[in-house]
Amino acid sequence: MEERRGAKSSKVIEDEEKWVYDSSLDHKGNIPIRASTGVWKASLFIVAIEFSERLSYFGIATSLILYLTRVLHDDLKTAAKSVNYWSGVTTLIPLFGGFIADAYLGRFKTVLFSSIIYLMGLILLCMSWFLPSLRPCDTKTCHEPRKIHEVVFFLAIYLVSIGTGGHKPALESFGADQFDDDHREERKQKMSFFNWWNFGLCCGLLLGVTVVVYVQDHVSWGVGDIVLTAVMAVSLAIFIIGRRNYRYRKPTGSPLTPMLQVLVAAIAKRSLPHPSDPAQLYEISKSEKVNVRLLCHTEKLKFLDKAAIISAQNLTEKPSPWRLVTVTKVEEMKLVLNLIPIWLATLPFGLCVAQTSTFFIKQGATMNREFANGFEVPPASIYAIAAIGMIVSVTLYEKLLVPILRRTTGNERGINILQRIGIGMIFSVATMIAAALAEKKRLGLVKIDPIKGSHSMSVLWLAPQFLIIGFGDGFTLVGLQEYFYDQVPDSMRSLGIALYLSVIGAGNFLSSLLITAVDHITDNVGKSWFGKDLNSSRLDRFYWLLACVAAANLCVYVFVAQRYSYKSVQKVAVADSYEDEPEHGGPIP
Repeated sequence: MEERRGAKSSKVIEDEEKWVYDSSLDHKGNIPIRASTGVWKASLFIVAIEFSERLSYFGIATSLILYLTRVLHDDLKTAAKSVNYWSGVTTLIPLFGGFIADAYLGRFKTVLFSSIIYLMGLILLCMSWFLPSLRPCDTKTCHEPRKIHEVVFFLAIYLVSIGTGGHKPALESFGADQFDDDHREERKQKMSFFNWWNFGLCCGLLLGVTVVVYVQDHVSWGVGDIVLTAVMAVSLAIFIIGRRNYRYRKPTGSPLTPMLQVLVAAIAKRSLPHPSDPAQLYEISKSEKVNVRLLCHTEKLKFLDKAAIISAQNLTEKPSPWRLVTVTKVEEMKLVLNLIPIWLATLPFGLCVAQTSTFFIKQGATMNREFANGFEVPPASIYAIAAIGMIVSVTLYEKLLVPILRRTTGNERGINILQRIGIGMIFSVATMIAAALAEKKRLGLVKIDPIKGSHSMSVLWLAPQFLIIGFGDGFTLVGLQEYFYDQVPDSMRSLGIALYLSVIGAGNFLSSLLITAVDHITDNVGKSWFGKDLNSSRLDRFYWLLACVAAANLCVYVFVAQRYSYKSVQKVAVADSYEDEPEHGGPIP
């Protein structure tokens, strides 16, 4: 008997090394072969399109405030609000895109369709500059652009927003889906995936804010748009070419329905007593389990456990999913509710990040940007320092800190995800302090010499604030991506990535609201902190305000993070899981 069990176990282990049993499919709808699908051979195609999308996005985003003030002639306050609204929409639409990807279209199709919409936006952007009837003006010097140009320009950039809404959450979760959580080596590779994903992202960002921005500044905005369109088209073709290497997941229907079922069942059974043993709560048996990871029971939010209590009525008739749900569904509901305090506590970080593409860039535009041989750096290219900071941060973390911390803590990740996020939030406080000090010095020079003003101050004075926020992004942004992908229910992973993006989106909207509130309050008590231009504003005080908000919030975050319970998945014996798996090579039912 023991010999048979041992032979069976060795056959199972060998079999699981050949096939991927994590509910994935290959491009033909069969169980994927491990050696020929997924992991880095598939992820490289996915990272390629992310590289080009980030190049396009930051090529637009970092120059947007300059375009609005130079070409459309908006004042500083209006331009900053427009940028914040656009950035906010761009990073909140992924909530809808992630839902569609998880529930109906699937991640591959969502990426494909949204990339086409993205490309349409870029093409329209080119047309708004080159078609005579859509150009800002017929002459070189343009004091008031045509209304039609403004309409087409905003239509184009909001098409890019819609494209990003499906592209970002589906693509990143699709990339992470290429690694099997139940395979030790692939699980470790997945932890590295988020770091190298962001390395590729930063490389695209770096080219976007240097090469593309230089073309926009020294050749023309239209030529810069052509570059972005061409790169996006090529990368879309590369993404399609790699389709044979990918592992796919079937959409599972609306993730909101199971949560509503838990809520309805818990309310219906609110008067029932809790069982003394959690094992008495309802859960599907191993023989019924098909490609679903079961979650362990937790003691938090015990009211929801009532949805899994087996009542006398449930025993006499076939239970309705609206009257009896599994422990796993209850725990998935708890996971979603546990995300809310963490999401709220990270919003001030998004508020600080929002300043990098608005006021930080505008600060650089007023300073001396000349280097050797009279070469002048475009204002938006200063953002490259943040990208370099993030690349250095991610590389050092992956190659130096993680191996040391793994040996020290015994944790596969080195440190847990929420600790990583918290470290980055400390950097956001330091960023705002550095920004306030640099702006105070710049305004001092303006006061001494209103004509030359800050033109005598090198733009490198802004390097510390960009570098520090880059380091912070390497911890917090990467940590948020991993956290929201890992800690949501398995059926909501695209939506999880969208939740991470919504931190930045909500931060942009909060920034706009804060600017409006501060402008109104300071205008009533004296002089507004936001004037017609930077020299008549007091951005240093605004930065100090943000530093105080971020510091106070850090204390709240630590309090919330210390009480957080991570997702706990039931371990299933290899032999048991093997017996439940479908035949090799055949389609999953």
